[in-house]
Amino acid sequence: MAYRRAADAIAHSPEPVAEAFRAGQPPTLPGVGKAIRDKLAELAETGHLRFHDRLRTEVPPELLALVQIPGLGPRSVRELHERLGILTIEDLERAARAGRVRELKGMGPGTEQRILEGIEALGRRSGRLRLGQAAEHLGQVVEALRDAPGLQSLVPAGSFRRRRETIGDLDLLAETDRPKEVIARLVGLPGVARVIGQGAHKASVELRDGPQLDLMIMPPGKAGSYLVHFTGSAEHNVHLRGLARDRGWSLSEHGFVRLGDDGRPLAASDAAADLRTFETEAEVYRFLDLDLMPPELREDQGEIEAAAEGRLPQLVELADLRGDSHCHSDWSDGRYPPERMAEEARRRGLSWLVLTDHSQSLAIARGLTPDRVELQHRLIGQLNERFARETAAGQLHQGAAADGFRLLHGCEMEIRADARLDYPDELLARFDVVVASLHVGRRQPRAQLMARYRAAMESPHVDVIAHPSGRKLGERDELDLDWDAFYALAAETGTLLEINGSDERLDLEPRRARRAKEAGCRFTIDSDAHFVGEFDNLVWGTAMARRAWLEASDVMNTRDCDGFLGALKGGLGGLGGRAGRGGRVGRGAGR
Repeated sequence: MAYRRAADAIAHSPEPVAEAFRAGQPPTLPGVGKAIRDKLAELAETGHLRFHDRLRTEVPPELLALVQIPGLGPRSVRELHERLGILTIEDLERAARAGRVRELKGMGPGTEQRILEGIEALGRRSGRLRLGQAAEHLGQVVEALRDAPGLQSLVPAGSFRRRRETIGDLDLLAETDRPKEVIARLVGLPGVARVIGQGAHKASVELRDGPQLDLMIMPPGKAGSYLVHFTGSAEHNVHLRGLARDRGWSLSEHGFVRLGDDGRPLAASDAAADLRTFETEAEVYRFLDLDLMPPELREDQGEIEAAAEGRLPQLVELADLRGDSHCHSDWSDGRYPPERMAEEARRRGLSWLVLTDHSQSLAIARGLTPDRVELQHRLIGQLNERFARETAAGQLHQGAAADGFRLLHGCEMEIRADARLDYPDELLARFDVVVASLHVGRRQPRAQLMARYRAAMESPHVDVIAHPSGRKLGERDELDLDWDAFYALAAETGTLLEINGSDERLDLEPRRARRAKEAGCRFTIDSDAHFVGEFDNLVWGTAMARRAWLEASDVMNTRDCDGFLGALKGGLGGLGGRAGRGGRVGRGAGR
């Protein structure tokens, strides 16, 4: 606990602790005594700690994971290791299931059962959350706290607010002048499995079947610096604190404090003391002569320099999206018929939707044979006639685009393992939009994978590459691609790259999308919806595009239907690739 208190004090120190130790002016850290101060001095000077090095030789580091199992303490772990040779969680689980733990003094069948339950609970806790899962947990807590006495605002913070691809612990900021009541409400929620810590201005809880959630209190009217500090990232905050120190100020969540001649924050009793607090984040940044940076950019990846020079991008927003070029129906592996998917997209205010059921070789997804493609083509034509009649008669869903709605006929075409496309050119030419993807043969050598993508991008009929890296977060790694060559090929051929909004994929991920933009690529943000609720994926896809510094002009589905079709390879507005599409233009069911 002493080390945890010291770590917390260092994390919240308004001055660089290591630099202060190296300068011979160790700062006063609350709760840190001489023994740990001596160790901090050693760490600052050498980067190592002899005490820690010795402990690592005495205790196998693998055993530390066992102590994390609920209900299992250090003494029990030591005995399990010395008596049964247990070193890992897997060793312990096997021993408990085999009935070997009960052989030890003081341990019986009940202990074995608690160990197995603890291992299961640890597995639930240790995995990082997808964005959708994190949003669900936060939404439940926010709803339960919404009417707490004195509560003025609740803001999710941390990596969730920055929209990192996966989330560890959850952070929530509460603006209130009655912190005790808000904290009491949180720790008393039925969804709280365990209270980790509870104080006057902060509480940490473990959610039932979920992650740890930290609630921090913000004083009313002074929330600006709290929002900046607890949104992060750590690197962004360190950079900001450096700028503040250069101007003679110390920055923390509490605001700006004037520094004395010795470089330390002035005490409140000092006549020259000065504390500046602000209501909004924009005011905090303005104090440092910076433009307000969207949370998605706060990773210390050039955003602070751009803010200082007035050249932050005008990031794409969810409201900019006019259509979605990737979704599925029950004709392949979706849950609802095409008309239901189209009606949901229309209800949500989209002007157009591309239906992209899988192609024939992906049998596991009930891919469409050419005969079924023709039947679907006719159905989409009939639906568009109906939508046109309803628009003319003013029969619009609430929220629907006033200029009507069009359902475009597309496909998610498999790029086969031998680099052949799954449909012949004459059939591909009949689609409004062709989205190509790679599901099989993922372990092929890089050269073969690149040859498959090259075959797709060089086709005059392929418009979009879906989920290009093929990753699934926590389940499946990226394809082994020559990424620079991949971006160059997409830019050269005018093939759009998808940012897939499924929180299982989030592909292209922001770092790659930003690099692709620099290479001259253009993008779509798609839901890859398989049922109506998954149109919410556009929220996460937009967040990834924002983290990649993309603007609306970079994203082709921010255009109306004709503008989008014109941006494709065979369209009048295409920016590259092959001229002509085998007579496709004008023949699609959605045209």
